[in-house]
Amino acid sequence: MDISLYPPFLGIIGLVAAFFIYSLVMKYPDGEDKVKKIGDQIHKGALAFMKTEYKYLVIFIMVLVVLAGMFLGTETAIAVIVGAACSSLAGFIGMYAATKANVRTATAAQKDGAAAALSVSFYGGSVMGLCVASLGLIGLGSLYYFYAANGGSHVHALEGFGMGASVVALFSRVGGGIFTKSADVGADLVGKVEAGIPEDDPRNPGVIADNVGDNVGDVAGMGSDIFESYCGSMIASIAIAYTINSQSLMFLPLGLAATGLIASIVGIAIVKIQSAKSPASALRSGTLLAPLVFMIMAYFLVNSISDIPTSVLWCVLTGAVGGVAIGLITEYYTGGSPVKEIAASGETGPATVMITGLSVGMQSVVIPVSILAIIILISTSIASNIGITGVYGVGIAAVGMLSTVGITMAIDAYGPVADNAGGIAEMSGMGEEVREITDSLDELGNTTAAIGKGFAIGAAALAALAIISAYSAQISSKYGDAFYLSITDPMVLVGMFIGICIPFLISSITMKAVGDAAFEMINEIRRQFREINGLMEGNADPDSEKCVEIATKAALKKMMLPGIIAVAMPPVIGFGLGAIALGGMLAGGLLGCVALALFMANAGGAWDNAKKYVEKGNLGGKGSDTHAAAVVGDTVGDPFKDTSGPAMNILINVMAMVSLVISSLLPISGMLF
Repeated sequence: MDISLYPPFLGIIGLVAAFFIYSLVMKYPDGEDKVKKIGDQIHKGALAFMKTEYKYLVIFIMVLVVLAGMFLGTETAIAVIVGAACSSLAGFIGMYAATKANVRTATAAQKDGAAAALSVSFYGGSVMGLCVASLGLIGLGSLYYFYAANGGSHVHALEGFGMGASVVALFSRVGGGIFTKSADVGADLVGKVEAGIPEDDPRNPGVIADNVGDNVGDVAGMGSDIFESYCGSMIASIAIAYTINSQSLMFLPLGLAATGLIASIVGIAIVKIQSAKSPASALRSGTLLAPLVFMIMAYFLVNSISDIPTSVLWCVLTGAVGGVAIGLITEYYTGGSPVKEIAASGETGPATVMITGLSVGMQSVVIPVSILAIIILISTSIASNIGITGVYGVGIAAVGMLSTVGITMAIDAYGPVADNAGGIAEMSGMGEEVREITDSLDELGNTTAAIGKGFAIGAAALAALAIISAYSAQISSKYGDAFYLSITDPMVLVGMFIGICIPFLISSITMKAVGDAAFEMINEIRRQFREINGLMEGNADPDSEKCVEIATKAALKKMMLPGIIAVAMPPVIGFGLGAIALGGMLAGGLLGCVALALFMANAGGAWDNAKKYVEKGNLGGKGSDTHAAAVVGDTVGDPFKDTSGPAMNILINVMAMVSLVISSLLPISGMLF
């Protein structure tokens, strides 16, 4: 078999493994009448939202396809379609599996205990993880075989795959984030603070919408987010290798990703074997051992390709270790002593909770950014010393960080499944023992989700840097010494200032979208508590469908503008001010996006866990003034960590990928100056 066919072939094997794991999930019972009814409501609500969202997406993607076909050729247009389809499919399958696993996790906790509940929820997340890795290899690997392998002449068409995937990711993350946080904020403020009822209380009309949102935002949205970084890092590395005319270096990113898929399957097996003893250690073992297995296999892969220096493995190792380090730092800031400091500050009211949380979020930016700087220095130095262009080292480091995405995404997606299971247990009245099991899984899921968010930010930053480097390499190959990026050049400075404004603008739009939708949601929940006789007494059912409808309309209405800005800015700046100004814009955008993403994700996660710390009985427990203050912090943090923060990862990759796609058309000087 041609070596170029191995990545898509292994992708098919990974997809088969995902469907095998899905069949294991479906063997578990989905509960009795009330439990099954709640599970079906969540499943149908998530399906309805994603089907409607994808209708909007199809229109947007088709416009891009037509433009790509007109200006860049049929091959690029086909790649855009394949990239968008693979990203959409990965998110949809992952969401579908998660909404089947959540109700089975709750039932398993009731009938068989914690070990069985962990198995079901982790299986549900594993389907997502394996689909992301497998569909990336099938889609990109197949296009590579037809367009670039064995001297193919359409290498640049692969960039269309990345653009299609990135656009889907942005819409999925922003739309899903607006949906889930508008519901969450509304349900928490009216339910917990005003009505004084527990979280996930069946009397609360916003609870079903909140649980639907977990699946469309934290599962499908996160899946598309990681998918575009995963594929973007490979595409950037291929593009850089193409400029130095090395077929082996072009294939290496795909070969490493295929190796990482095998390592991820091994990691999933490790978690399953150890889950009966200790859920926390099982998930940690899977997270840490999968990269180790990957590095061993990568050593043999590199040695099997004769004209690739073995030293390139150090670039891969740098990325893999850096990803783990960023995840662990994120875990500290969202689950360690800073969380207790935020909770303790609640004793003097919500204002001090806000101040302390903002301080923690700002501080949490420093070490991860320093780690990224170290990765860049080491990987470029290694690549340069072995005779490869330095920026290729950054691309391969990003591939190394993302190669075990199968297990990383599985552990991340496990969290929303466990969270949903807890909600279903509460709404169906399964009892305190079941709720304790699901709460312990949910708490562990919060930690894994925090690690996943940190990993996603680091991976997106490296992938974006690699894509920007590929953009720079392609413009340089076209214009030679006429293209350079220097901070003494006014055009570069103008571009940088424009670039750093864009993440703030998108954050503002998405935060306001959540606020507006939450305002409408809060008024609707208040109306139902006021007007539905017997609702507070538990003698009447809430109108949950109305809340789902409000969240859906808000998400679909508000997700379009950020997507249009992200896709439109590169051609506006590139053609208006020129390729040099666009390079500056990408540099400014990268720095702004990384810093904002880390700040918002970690501040939001810390506020969330501070609230949970109080709810465990600390500092007065539920119903205390400290708890009310912590809820306010969590409410502000919700759109930080699940809407605006994650949008930053995708924003910079979308802008970088669109810039790379149009690079062959750009003038060195723009039409305006």
